[in-house]
Amino acid sequence: PPLPSRAYRIRNVLLGVFMGPGLLLLLVGAWYAYKVIKKRKNIKRKEKFFKRNGGLLLQQQLSSGEINVEKIKLFNSEELEKSTDKFNIDRILGQGGQCTVYKGMFADGRVVAIKKSKIIDEGQLSEFINEVVILSQINHRNVVQLLGCCLETEVPLLVYEFIPNGTLSHYIHEQNEDFPLTWKMRLRIATEIAGALSYLHGAASFPIYHRDIKSTNILLDEKYTGKVADFGTSRSIVIGQTHLTTVVHGTFGYLDPEYFQSSQFTEKSDVYSFGVVLVELLTGLQPVFAVTGSQEKEHRSLATCFIISMEEGRLFDILDARVVMEGSKTDITTFANLAKRCLDLNGRNRPTMREVTAVLEAIQMLVEKSSNAQHNYNGVQSAINDTNEYLDVVSCSTESASDAGPNSTSDEFWRSSSETW
Repeated sequence: PPLPSRAYRIRNVLLGVFMGPGLLLLLVGAWYAYKVIKKRKNIKRKEKFFKRNGGLLLQQQLSSGEINVEKIKLFNSEELEKSTDKFNIDRILGQGGQCTVYKGMFADGRVVAIKKSKIIDEGQLSEFINEVVILSQINHRNVVQLLGCCLETEVPLLVYEFIPNGTLSHYIHEQNEDFPLTWKMRLRIATEIAGALSYLHGAASFPIYHRDIKSTNILLDEKYTGKVADFGTSRSIVIGQTHLTTVVHGTFGYLDPEYFQSSQFTEKSDVYSFGVVLVELLTGLQPVFAVTGSQEKEHRSLATCFIISMEEGRLFDILDARVVMEGSKTDITTFANLAKRCLDLNGRNRPTMREVTAVLEAIQMLVEKSSNAQHNYNGVQSAINDTNEYLDVVSCSTESASDAGPNSTSDEFWRSSSETW
């Protein structure tokens, strides 16, 4: 029989009282289970990426002591995604065939550069790990500092200090009107980079060959100090080892012809590439440039054209106008002769980076000495001119005072002059 209406209402109330919390608990439990499953999937996904991106190789390097653990931080993916606004295209600083570099901003105000690989390729992934290994061993103010890496993403990420003023290539070839590249700046940057390469070849814990020296791999910081970047193809060698036998790798126009023929990379191969950078600084020309011939465009090697110009006595015909205007003929010629030695086709005849650094430092000292001497001369000349003007005033005032007698305004003149002095 149907329950009385009052009892029916009481039953519904009781059912609601007991079923409401139960349903709520069921929903909470389902949500929690979903989060746990999602978290586990995310962890497994990150572990998969970590292994594929060379994480096991990195751990092996860490355990063997080849990597300076204190210098390398392992960033998590969420932190880097947030810092780049999920790798927004507006944050792109630059990109090449294999990677894109983003500007990252952390919550604490730090600004970094994040290098993200474009292609999932085990061969290229090894270059990322190699760069971590190499840079963990380097401590030099003219080498871009690696802060850490992240391997738990689909492609590996490397985190560097942020270098705000772009590449040396930009200032050489695009003639920035807001900040022109003066002769003194060119000389200073060349000396800084030479010092960094000398350190890599001889003063690091293990000798390191950069293998891709070019003006686009030289960055300028907030004070326009030069810093060597991109160590993806660099290699450290055993002390006493003279060369590496590798598949030829490099950038056309900077590539050592001897290495190209023999596949043997030596420290003098880096010297050749740096010699091309020196010629770029002198001429303002690209390492490979087009010349319009009678029928079609012809591409020429800057290194070859430079050497021919020097041998024919036409060096100053191909120099950048600013270099000719600001540098002395002696300093420019010494700089050019050094570049020519670096570009010798026989690697044995090229100087070491230590010798290159010594020559550049000597030129820089002469330029500074000349600049200071000129500054002192200008100061002395200015003081002489001021004194002459002052004596002219005194002479004129004295002459007018002698016409007016002893109680003239000459007394006021000398009184005011003594007060001034």
